[in-house]
Amino acid sequence: MIKPRDELGTAMTDSAQKIVLLGSGELGKEIAIEAQRLGVEVIAVDRYANAPAMQVAHRSYVGDMKNADFLWSVIERERPDAIIPEIEAINLDALFELEKDGHFVVPNAKATWIAMHRERTREALAKEAKVPTSRYAYATTLDELYDACEKIGYPCHTKAIMSSSGKGSYFVKGPEDVPKAWEVAKMEARGSADKIIVEEHIDFDVEITELAVRHYDENGEIVTTFPKPVGHYQIDGDYHASWQPAEISEKAEREVYRVAKRITDVLGGLGLFGVEMFVKGDKVWANEVSPRPHDTGMVTLASHPTGFSEFGLHLRAVLGLSIPGEWVEEYRLFPLLTPAATHVIKANVSGYSPRFRGLVRAMSVPSSTIRLFGKPEAYPGRRLGVALAWDRDVQEAKRRAEMVAHMVELRTRSSEWHSQDYEKAGHLCGL
Repeated sequence: MIKPRDELGTAMTDSAQKIVLLGSGELGKEIAIEAQRLGVEVIAVDRYANAPAMQVAHRSYVGDMKNADFLWSVIERERPDAIIPEIEAINLDALFELEKDGHFVVPNAKATWIAMHRERTREALAKEAKVPTSRYAYATTLDELYDACEKIGYPCHTKAIMSSSGKGSYFVKGPEDVPKAWEVAKMEARGSADKIIVEEHIDFDVEITELAVRHYDENGEIVTTFPKPVGHYQIDGDYHASWQPAEISEKAEREVYRVAKRITDVLGGLGLFGVEMFVKGDKVWANEVSPRPHDTGMVTLASHPTGFSEFGLHLRAVLGLSIPGEWVEEYRLFPLLTPAATHVIKANVSGYSPRFRGLVRAMSVPSSTIRLFGKPEAYPGRRLGVALAWDRDVQEAKRRAEMVAHMVELRTRSSEWHSQDYEKAGHLCGL
């Protein structure tokens, strides 16, 4: 693991610090930008050429990250200071072997292995960290799925054991939905659906992400610093809008920090973790954890000072650099610059070479901006950008971010211009 650091070298020289990004989407792009600002050399890896992070990296490689030989060839050639996984589709055995060989996998290979598999995640949350979770059960056959749903009770949620962004998940209202839930898990999972987890439905007030960051302090001790919780909502299991701070009680906020601390202590290592939770009143349930920056945390591009977004915090931790914070009772907190919100800009057409218009109106809205990720291909539901807005009133920031996102129109080579149309958006965002 990286040691506390008081100096940095210069990219493209023999003094350089290097990071390798395994996955080069929009989250990796922001990590790469932060690294560039500190003179850190960036190598971006993904399955397709010209992925977002590749566009701002010093070098890039295209290949199958599930292929151990490909991963080893990149790492042995580059000899990075840190290997930063950004996606789920990575050969986990290779990560363990690389770590055993002396390479620093962020936050560590075990945390990545746990977080990429829902059974391992749930067992780590409930039995190792011993934090509250919804009730759950597992199934490997359709008959077992019926039994598990009956045991947990309707309504409930079914999820493929390995997937992401809501793929392979289904909201089961009653026994009649079980065959469809089975089909969705088997057909749509991005990873393995050999086993299905059934989770109790929590009638929460808000779903939040706590962006807990484990890092060295000024004395060289590993500490955990907590930015304010991020509220968010999803459509079809995928992030659609987020805001910071989440509107929760002081008691719930303290519980969020307690739960996140227990989970990240179990996972260990250095870096930022996105800990997803449900909040109802003063009660908190842990749901999932991501051992890297979280898509909902893109709101920190507006809510935090320059260089201290979730991506800047992650990079500082990974490099062994200190992060400022203030102790409030037993927790170390990172201050909020301003309340802020995000709203996604998603494709609703397929094709290559996406083009965007409506930018004069969208970029004329005060206290707001957009980020376009530079993905070379569009398909329905793919996140191509995000609108950011900030205001002293978080509700106004939410409203403005949604308005800006819906001003942006999209077309590809094979389509006409299309505007965004999300009927549920304003309602789900609480506007």
